[in-house]
This record gives sequence, structure tokens and C-alpha cells, in this order.
Amino acid sequence: MESIGADGRDARGGLLGAVNESLGAPMASVWEAAFRDVPRHTFLPERVWVGEDLVECSRDAAPGDWLRHAYADAAVVTQVNDGQGAAEMGERWASCSASAPSIVFRMLDMLDVRPGHRVLEIGTGTGWNAGLLAHRLGPGLVSTIEVDPVLAAQAAGSLERVGLDADVIQGDGACGHAAGRPYDRVVATCSVRAVPPAWIAQTRPGGVVLVPWESLWFCYGLLRLTVDGYGGASGFFSPHSAFMLMRGQRVDLRIYRDVVRESHVPVESVTRLSPWAVAGDDWAAQFSVGLQLPDVWRTWHHDPDVEGVASRLWLATNDATSWAAVDWDGADSDRFTVWEYGPRRLWGMVEAAYEWWRGAGRPGPERFGLSVAPDGTHVPWLDTPDHPVPVLSRSAPSRTCAPDNEVHHGTGTL
Repeated sequence: MESIGADGRDARGGLLGAVNESLGAPMASVWEAAFRDVPRHTFLPERVWVGEDLVECSRDAAPGDWLRHAYADAAVVTQVNDGQGAAEMGERWASCSASAPSIVFRMLDMLDVRPGHRVLEIGTGTGWNAGLLAHRLGPGLVSTIEVDPVLAAQAAGSLERVGLDADVIQGDGACGHAAGRPYDRVVATCSVRAVPPAWIAQTRPGGVVLVPWESLWFCYGLLRLTVDGYGGASGFFSPHSAFMLMRGQRVDLRIYRDVVRESHVPVESVTRLSPWAVAGDDWAAQFSVGLQLPDVWRTWHHDPDVEGVASRLWLATNDATSWAAVDWDGADSDRFTVWEYGPRRLWGMVEAAYEWWRGAGRPGPERFGLSVAPDGTHVPWLDTPDHPVPVLSRSAPSRTCAPDNEVHHGTGTL
């Protein structure tokens, strides 16, 4: 295995300490052994992108910086723009990343794998997470699926170089991998707005499906479902993580390109609810609003050139039929102008969602849960399944999968 030198060993030791501090306790010995034997840097590409501006960092040009990023407790972007060429600064957007090691090991702990378990991972990425699982479970028990053929091939090569056995499949992760069913555990390394039915159907009763959660309103939370014997699953959220969305669930909408038209005549009103109360720093409020309005998204617009408007919060439905804007004039802090257009009065719905959350005692994500029925219906709840959350709109149903969507990559064996 490739040596990383004294600096690399020091960085790796520092990362172990940072992960344990984030977890609040030392990681289990089996995962510490995997951490040491499956080096993160061996799974990273020669070129990564870091920071909010996605500054390129090359191993050849800056080996010390590259290694420092490899062993920092932070996500590292490993692909931009779906791999479609190297975009210039300002035109880059992250399409794949190596997750922060602390959330990787938190999720592995939550997954609660046991000897002999069969695991399906959705979103191979670099392959490091699959490598950690394969180290823990041994040959023939880990399957991992990646939609991007280049990433799948790279991950398979990395796994082979370190001598770990995981079945790397190139295909649509939303469809799972029926040939390997039933699984004891299914874990996703990409966020979802709806749990694909295949993941539940391919998990044995009593098995666990662990997925990062995202609503159109807010990307945050982990959902740990336990599969029942009737084709459904249920479980709690936890207040951790923000992951890139599964590619098949992306919604490419822009306010001025796809939603607002010059012919639209909005209705004007006034609100005393601050837009920052529902789209600011209160993550619990945002999480609750997202559960109640699963087909409503929002974006901030700060444009000093718009007369009388210092900041504007836009809202729109994902079918682009209704929208709203809430304006702050830069002076008045308890009155905001509202503009609404379409068959649904979106700001009124946001106000109702916020008031329900306040009346429920301002619960955090950890008090919420979700049940997925055999027909794919998602029912969020507070504290127990018999206390459903009022859902004020609906999201699009999950699509069906074609049976022949996979390409397999061989890997080495232990």
C-alpha cells in the first residue's frame, strides 16, 4: 500500500482525534481498524476542489495541500459539473464529494452492521465508504451502486488497489440492486426527497434503511427506517448531515427563467412573519416547514438595484404554477410586503406551517419521524406515528425502474 510519510501519518492521527471529538466518544474498535487500514487519501482523485469557491487543488502541483485536505474532517469535492469538463471559477458546481469523515463514521455507527450482514450502498462516489464496510464485513457482502460510469470505474480501481472486495455496480441507485436481495442494511450517501420503493422492497423485515434527507425547502437530516413485514418502513430523523441530492431527484428550476412571467399579476399583502424566521438560521423551523410543504422551494435574492427592496425571499412550487415573494425594505423589521401569484397562496401556507411548528413546542428534527407505506406514500409524524404532521402540499410520486440498468465492475478480494 502507498506510504503517506510522517506528515500523512500525523494528519491521519489528527483526523482520528477530530472524528472522535465530533462523535462525542471514541469510535468502535472495528471502525478504528477500518479507518487505519483503509486510508482515505487512496480513494481521492488527483484533483479535488475545496472551499465555497471550489478552488482546484492538484496533488501534483500542491501535494502538501492535497494531503491536508485528504485528512481534514471536511467534505472534499471530487467532481464538478457532472464531470463535463473543467469549468472556470464561478461556473463550477459540486456533483460528487468525499463526505466529512465524522459523518461517515456517524452513519456507519447508526447503520449497526453485524457479522454476516449483506449491505447495499447507494452512491459509491470515491468508494471509501464501501471500502470501510468491506473491511468490516469481509468478501461478498457489500454491493455499491453508482450512476456515473467514470466514478464507478474509479472506485472499483481504488478498491482493487487496496485489496477490498465490494461489488461495484454502475446503474441507477434509485432502483437498488435486486440481484443481491434481501439486504440487512441499505445506506445512501446522497440525499433524497422521497425514499425509493426499491430500497424498502429489497431489505429484509427488521432491516435498516439509512438515508440523508432533503426537502425542497431545506437540505438537512438523517432518516433511519426499520422495514416491517408488510412492505413498509418507519423511523426517526436525526439532526445531522447535508448531502448532495440523488441525481434522479434533481429539480432544475430558476425563478426568472422558469417561474415568474411579465404577464403575471400578483396579489399584494403584508405579513408580520419575518422571512428569516422560516428561511434563516433556525434549522428546526426550516426542517418542519420542509416536511409540511414538500413541493415548495425557496431562494434568497439580495439586489441593491431593486428600488425599495434590500432582500427578497422567493417561494415557488416545483410545478412552477404558483409563486410568492416576501420583501424587506431594509428598515422596517416587523412588516414585510408579500406578493403571491397562482392557484395557491404560498406565503399563507408557510405562515400556517410555521404556526403549527410553534404550537407544537418548536420541535427539532430528532422529534420527527416518517412512515413509508407499501404504496410509497410518505407520512411524516411528530414523536409517534399516530401524530401525523399536517402536509399542506404533495410531492411527485416515485418513478418505476427498468430491470436492466446495471454494469458490474470486478474488485479484488481479501
